[in-house]
Parts: sequence; structure tokens; C-alpha cells
Amino acid sequence: MGNPARCAIIRASLKAASLAAIPFSRMNVFYEEEGGFKVGAILADNDTSLQVEAPHGKRSKIKASSVLLRFDEPPLGALIDAAQRVADGVDVDFLWQCCGLDEFSFDALGKEYFGHTPDALESAALLLKLHGAPMYFYKKGKGRYKAAPADALKAALASVEKKRLQAEQKQCYVDALAAGRLPEAFRPLISKLLYAPDKNSIEWKALDAACEQLKLTPARLFVKCGALASAHDYHLHRFLFEYFPHGTGYGELPAIVIPGNLQRAEVKAFSIDDVTTTEIDDAFSVTPLANGNTQIGIHIAAPALGIAIGSPVDAVARARLSTVYFPGQKITMLPEPVIAAFTLGKGGDCPALSLYAEVAADGTIVATHSCCERVPIAANLRHGELDEVFNADALAAGEIAHEYGVELKFLWRFAAQLQAARGKADAEADLRAEYNFYVDGDRVRIVERKRGAPVDKVVSELMIFANSEWGRLLAEAGHAAVYRAQTSGGARMTTVPAPHEGLGVAQYAWASSPLRRYVDLINQRQMLALLAGEPAPYQPGDEALLVALRDFELAYDAYAGFQRNMERYWCLRWIEQENVCTLDATVMRENLVRFNHLPLVVRVPSLRDTIAGDQVRIAVSRLDPWELTLHGDFDGKVSAS
Repeated sequence: MGNPARCAIIRASLKAASLAAIPFSRMNVFYEEEGGFKVGAILADNDTSLQVEAPHGKRSKIKASSVLLRFDEPPLGALIDAAQRVADGVDVDFLWQCCGLDEFSFDALGKEYFGHTPDALESAALLLKLHGAPMYFYKKGKGRYKAAPADALKAALASVEKKRLQAEQKQCYVDALAAGRLPEAFRPLISKLLYAPDKNSIEWKALDAACEQLKLTPARLFVKCGALASAHDYHLHRFLFEYFPHGTGYGELPAIVIPGNLQRAEVKAFSIDDVTTTEIDDAFSVTPLANGNTQIGIHIAAPALGIAIGSPVDAVARARLSTVYFPGQKITMLPEPVIAAFTLGKGGDCPALSLYAEVAADGTIVATHSCCERVPIAANLRHGELDEVFNADALAAGEIAHEYGVELKFLWRFAAQLQAARGKADAEADLRAEYNFYVDGDRVRIVERKRGAPVDKVVSELMIFANSEWGRLLAEAGHAAVYRAQTSGGARMTTVPAPHEGLGVAQYAWASSPLRRYVDLINQRQMLALLAGEPAPYQPGDEALLVALRDFELAYDAYAGFQRNMERYWCLRWIEQENVCTLDATVMRENLVRFNHLPLVVRVPSLRDTIAGDQVRIAVSRLDPWELTLHGDFDGKVSAS
């Protein structure tokens, strides 16, 4: 690039050139201001400052030290444009090669480069070239520069080339996204771009530019490109990205070994669950005794028998901490083979931790004992079928038309006595509805059922009894355990036995859902050790226990929040699906309402002249399953029928 001999001559001339400024007495000036070059006609010359007029007529006061050239020709308004054309023809690489390592002035370089004393046009062109190539020439003062070192120039040029290529790549991405095509480079980054983007990455910048161009959100643009199926997947993938970044699979795990020396219980047990339940944790039995009393059995699945602390299966359960429930799907804490080995399924002799209560004819508990055994499960009863025959009307009539009607009736009387013993017999039943979601493809069925049904009382009271009793045994033995406590209105998890005022019990250990909650699995390990007369796996103050408790609370709250969001999504989908235009609701407070037959709470800004408890009609004006929002308008009060 350039003639080496000529470069050497120019470098020598630059070094020897006088650096003193050459005074001029021309009528126009070329000067530097705010990092750029300007021209002006001299109106007044005051030695240290000048009054000048720009070609467009603006007048300014400038410092004399800012002036680089004084000239008469070319005309004032033509100099910069003409100089730029000349500068465009100057080879910047040649200039850089010729300058050497020493600092130089533009006028000395101009004389050597052009082969004569440059005129105003040539000097201005050289200044524009030097100033416009900061990678090649470092500015050292007014009209003075120094060539960049070779390594620095090479790095700077490489950076510019990299940015150029990135700009081209970004534009290719933008064009593809705008046309509805997903670039291959985006496929492994979809979730990251949606939920935790690196805003310095070229992919995010392209996505952001395409969204701005199309006036779409990233999620909706990915739908347009076929990379995201629906708002449902958008919400699901957000949760999976945060809590299951490596997927929901379990990998290769060793087979579970169940102890073969468990005694078989002489009972006929049955479970009570929703039809979708596969992790059947609990079952019950009612067995007449020879002395005229009745034995009630509460049987809890015993996965702790086959899941050793620190084993691969335990590591999976410890990482997940709980089963994740949401409409139409669930992510189980334990792998399916482990669930199958321990779930209390019909026809199996299932490993269980059992609590037995001997009950006298008047309902008095004569004695209790716990043991680990195999329990024959005769039936898995489901809520839907039981609600039809095991209800308040059947109880009032004195007969339950079901294969297990006698057992259910006895359990209901026992549950009522347990409730009374807790001081809750006179409490109003919680009659708020609960909802089951049944999803088939993109359609949803939402089934409402009232809480407080006889089947609910039986299950809840027997679970409270078991959790309270086992909590008492662990506390008395000095074994560490995880408790749910409630005092002064605040509920919390703790490793110290404490009252649960809401339930009316002295202690409440979570131990009845070991297939679904890790803290229940912990407590079951402690109970099995107690019954076997062995040292407890977890000691009071055990760091592993405390950390597991903390992690469980965080995960459990997050999973519950996700479930609520997905239920909200399916409520909105149901409104769309059924083409619902108006919904009746109950005013909760101010402008907050709860729909009467959906688990959906929304704010209605237009609500007026209402108080808590009022029945109102809400007109659905807009809903957004992506944002999980519904906008409704107050459509009047609903008269009480």
C-alpha cells in the first residue's frame, strides 16, 4: 500500500517540519468547534477572538485559537463539500503508513503528501480525512495528530469488521422474523429470549427490532413464526424455564427395592380421591373388633421404605420438593415407576404407614397405635360417584347406598367427633366452591363442587388426626420433624412443635402426602425410624433438614402461584370457548369481584354504588390470555331471587 521510498521521505520531512502556526490574513476561516469543522466569513478580528458569519447567516463569536485555515478561495459555502470530495480520494492506509510514529501537524503532512504547499481546499480535505479516521490517527491537539500503533489499528479494524458482519447478520434475522420465518440460530434460544434475554446479544437486538417493526410482542412474533404454539405454552414454558431448566424427565434411575418382610394387614382398605389422582397417598379401613369396638385405620403410602437419603431417587425428589399441579397436567415429584410401586392402587398389597384408632361404641378413642405393613387396597373411590350417594340427604335418611356405605357412615360420625374435639364443631362449614379443571386438547371443562361435603369432612378430619398424632409421637420422642404451625393468625413451617390454632391441634406435622411433598417424606422417615427403634435420620438443628424446609417453602409457593396462573388462563379460555358475554359476580371490596361460578377474581373500575357481598353482573369487554387479564364493565346489580 503506497511507495515505501516515498513514505520514508514523507516521514523525514514531517519530523523536520516547523510546528509553528503560519499566520494568515484571509477573509474566511475554517475552524474547529464541538468536535467538528465549520467555515465562516470574518466580520471582526479581535486578535484572541473573531466575529464570523456562517454561510446560512448565523453569526458567532469564536476563539482565534480554534482557527485552522484562513482563505479567500473557494467560496465560503463551497469549501466543505469540495474538501470532502477531495478527502474521499485520499488513501487513508497510505497516509497511515507514511506518518511514522512521531506526532505531526496537518499542514506539514499536506506539503509532503501533495508535493507542494497545499491550498485551502487541499488542507481542509486532509483535515477532514485525518479527523474522520480516528482508528488510524489519534488527535493530539489543534491540527495535530499521531498515527495509531499497528497492533491497535489491527484490533480496531477487526472490531469494525466484526460489527459490520453482525449488523448484516442482524438484518438477516430481522428480515426473516418480519417474514414469519424463525432463524435456525433462534431455536435453542426461544425460552431465553422470551423470559431472560441477554439484551446485548445479536439475537435479542434483531428480535427487538423486528417486534418494533411489526408492532408485536416477542411472544406474539414467535407465534407468527411458528415457534410458540399458544398463550398456554407461553405461560408453561416460562415456569419450566425457571424451575425445570433441564427438562421434566428423570433420567436413568435404579429400580426401587421394597422390603419383603412387611406383615400383611387384615383390613379391607379403600381410598377417596378425584378421578385424575394417580399419586394415591391415603386410604382408610373400618374393621369390627371382637370386643365390640371398631378399628379405624388410616393408611399412608410409604415411599420412605424404598427411597434412601442421598439416593438417586431421593436427589430427584429433593430437587423438585413437590408435585406441580396445573389444569390438564402435572409434574410429579417422583418418577412414575416409584409412584407405581407405592401408590395405594386397587388390588395391591401396598406398603403403608398405618395409624390405627380403636373406637368404642360411643365414639371414644380407646387406644391408638402405628405400624409399617402391607395394606390390601380393595377399592379406589372417586369424588364424583361418592357425591351422588354420600351426601347430607343420605345421612339424614340414615342409609348410604354404596358398597362401602356402612364404613363411610361410621367414618363420618367419627370425623364429626374429631371435629368437635378440636373445638370446631360449631364452626360454619366453608361452603365456598372448589373447582376441578378437565382439559381435552384446547377445550376445558370446569366442574364446580361445594366444599364441606361429607366426603370432604371424612378425608380432612382423618388427615388432621393422623398428622397431629404422628406429630405428637415425634415431639414426645425428641425426633426432629417438619410442622405446620399457626399462632396469632400467621401460618408458617417450623421444625419445632407448635400449636396450629386454625385447626385447633397442639401440633401438626405434614406426613400424609409423602408421594407428593418432600417434607412429608422427611417426616415419614422419622416415623419409620421411631417405630423401628432406630436413630432418627435427621437430628434437631440438622442443617440438611433446615435447608430442605426453606427450599420447600419457596418451591411450594412458586408451584402454587403457577397453578393459580394456569387456572386463570383456563378460566379465560373457557369464557372464550363458551362465548360468554356477561357473568354474575360477588363484590369482594371496592372494585374487586369474584365470579360466581368460576375461580376468577378481577378488578372492575366502573363498579359503583356497591358494597361487599352485593351481586352484580359484569359485561366482558376484553380479555387477554397472554397477559392473563380480563376487562369487564359494570352492567348493574343482580336482584336477589
